[in-house]
Amino acid sequence: MNNCQATNGNPNSQVGAEQRPVYRPSVDILDTAGDVVLVADVPGVDESHLDVTLDKNVLTIRGTVQHATFEGYTPVRTEYGVGNFERVFTVSDDVNRDAIEATVKDGVLQLRLPKTAQSTRRKIDVVAR
Repeated sequence: MNNCQATNGNPNSQVGAEQRPVYRPSVDILDTAGDVVLVADVPGVDESHLDVTLDKNVLTIRGTVQHATFEGYTPVRTEYGVGNFERVFTVSDDVNRDAIEATVKDGVLQLRLPKTAQSTRRKIDVVAR
């Protein structure tokens, strides 16, 4: 894999025979009482072109964008950089791996990682003595 340094939506590596750029999607991570929720921007990717895997404690998100076709036209200038997406996270043992859910709508991937019962947050009452 070739690497080139870039941030803010610019390609950070190139892979495969086509040498397509691979973008690092922006992700919001939200913590609720029972879940950790990841929301990732993956424009142009639908559910059939997303691959979400959990191997040991490594969660990997990969998305493939299909090339735009210009039937009957020859592009003179194209400014929109089309590439694939990849992002990797380390997941703690506090996540119930068997209950992870993934949905995608309008180029936004949402992963719900339920917490195990022992990892949920609880309020501890303080008593004066």
